[in-house]
Amino acid sequence: MKLVITDTIFDEFPELVLDVVILHNIDNSQNRSEITEMLRQAEAALPGKFGSTPVIEHPYIAAWREAYRKFGAKPKDYPSSVENLTRRVLNGATIGHINNLVSLYNTISLRHILPVGGEDLDKIVGDVQLTRASNDEPAVLLLGEKEARAPHAGEIIYKDEVGAICRRWNWKEADRTKLTQETQNAFLVIETLPPVTRETVEIAIHELADLIKQFCGGTVSTTFLDKDNREIKLI
Repeated sequence: MKLVITDTIFDEFPELVLDVVILHNIDNSQNRSEITEMLRQAEAALPGKFGSTPVIEHPYIAAWREAYRKFGAKPKDYPSSVENLTRRVLNGATIGHINNLVSLYNTISLRHILPVGGEDLDKIVGDVQLTRASNDEPAVLLLGEKEARAPHAGEIIYKDEVGAICRRWNWKEADRTKLTQETQNAFLVIETLPPVTRETVEIAIHELADLIKQFCGGTVSTTFLDKDNREIKLI
């Protein structure tokens, strides 16, 4: 099983980097209060990272808004995962604990203002591609939605052999491959576009990997994809 970024993505976004944490034989079943406390701390620190800067003008978030426009998604209607998360926190919400992996990646997302997500490897069929949707993609049920809908042609998606596992790049993931307390094998991705530096994302990915080792155990490794390294093995 591989994770592959297709050439069509780099044609438009040549400086894209994905840093990936690959997890095997972890224990995601325990509710750890320390993880929730770290998430609360990240929420409390977030306003200081923005100051008087509007959310949409933060350079890390503005980069994703521009990327969404390039593939035809209105960022006002379909905010990137990091914009959605930061808006919720800055508007006074607390992020609920779903399971340890999700709370850990939300913590890292808030700490570094980067989109982070993950999928259960045991629910993936075949290879995973980050690619543009064709005009005949199957309908997919997204988290929190009641009706399955097909991606639009040209939309950037993650997909496996069954169909999309995340729509509009990192907007919303499929219910089918979500991380749960029963997850034992998974991969998590931090996505970066300029002006984010490699140093910034390397700090973030190693923080995430170290936290997973501490709280979930198992075998944890990190790797990356970019224009010169377009596929990696997940299993």
